[in-house]
Amino acid sequence: MSVIAQEPTPESVWAFMQETARQMRETDRKMQKTDRQIQELGRDIKEAQDLFTTQWGRLIESLVRGRLVELFNQRDIPVYDTSTRVKGSREGRSYEFDIIAHNGDTIVIVEVKTTLRPNDVRKFIDKLKDAKHLMPRYRNNVIYGAVAWLQADAGADEMAVKQRLFSIRAVGDSASITNAPNFEPRVFWP
Repeated sequence: MSVIAQEPTPESVWAFMQETARQMRETDRKMQKTDRQIQELGRDIKEAQDLFTTQWGRLIESLVRGRLVELFNQRDIPVYDTSTRVKGSREGRSYEFDIIAHNGDTIVIVEVKTTLRPNDVRKFIDKLKDAKHLMPRYRNNVIYGAVAWLQADAGADEMAVKQRLFSIRAVGDSASITNAPNFEPRVFWP
């Protein structure tokens, strides 16, 4: 059986073009729907990731906070209690410190990171330099800094020690200071 091809007529060409345009509109509609679904999925993944990171960070913070008083007292830094997630705003600048260990004359401000990176150390030092301005109630205190972490990337833990910060590693169900026993911490002044 042979098929005989017919010559296209203006009407058949017009009908073909209309059908093609209809199919293209339908494809565009489906692509837009898929784009919306991908964007929603991306937002959902980001929210889940943020929640996981926040909860993981709080776990690390809890592990560290539980031993801070003991750890600093062993290093002859007499502190007797801790405050967590100290937040505020001064002169239009917001701040947040993860943990502050204090005794009245001395405070140790601790930045807690699941993964400590060199940029985290740099940013934290800038925060420490500004701490007395941001929190004037500590203006007469000796201020030391510490970073607490589960893992460190690119030598960030060594960088912290070179900047004379305490380096606290969260291990197992506890934490330990990794600095050498004769370590001399930096005092942060305005």
